[in-house]
Amino acid sequence: MDQPFAAPPVLPSRDPDAALVRECRCGKRRALDELVGRYQRPLFNAALRILNHRDDARDVTQTVFMKAFERLDHYDPNQRFFSWIYRIAVNESLNCLAARRPQVALAEDLVLDQPTPEDACEHDQLEHGLQSALMLLNADQRTLVVLKHVMGCSYEAIGTILEVPVSTVKSRLYSAREALREVCAARGLL
Repeated sequence: MDQPFAAPPVLPSRDPDAALVRECRCGKRRALDELVGRYQRPLFNAALRILNHRDDARDVTQTVFMKAFERLDHYDPNQRFFSWIYRIAVNESLNCLAARRPQVALAEDLVLDQPTPEDACEHDQLEHGLQSALMLLNADQRTLVVLKHVMGCSYEAIGTILEVPVSTVKSRLYSAREALREVCAARGLL
């Protein structure tokens, strides 16, 4: 008599989100809430740095979660969930950016010439100047800088998110940093 087909054993995943993803696929609301709790702020921050607009970043973040959980059956458990959902966030942010109408930039003197004696205001001013400089980069360069230096992603994670080899990430990131350095130098931020 033939033996029934035995499923291969499930190997433990190195992805800390793997169990939550499996529970989500089974319809467990608690798992969904936990994944949203883990990634809502980082995804919002990434979208905000790419888009430079709070409302758009909120909309993108909501869209990312909606799309991710609608397509959870397409998620490959051999990938890290983090990389998969960040790729969706980056793509949605870039789509939102492309859909925008051209905006008129603020005059440089309005953005940078607000000296104050307080350290907190100096910090805010520097951050605003850096964000303004970041917005002068093209969307691809800005995305790389945000993923590496704001979100703290490794080269490997960025490669997975953007679906490019690590060597490409490194060379493009080098170019993006150089472009940002030039913008910052021109604006007196260095």
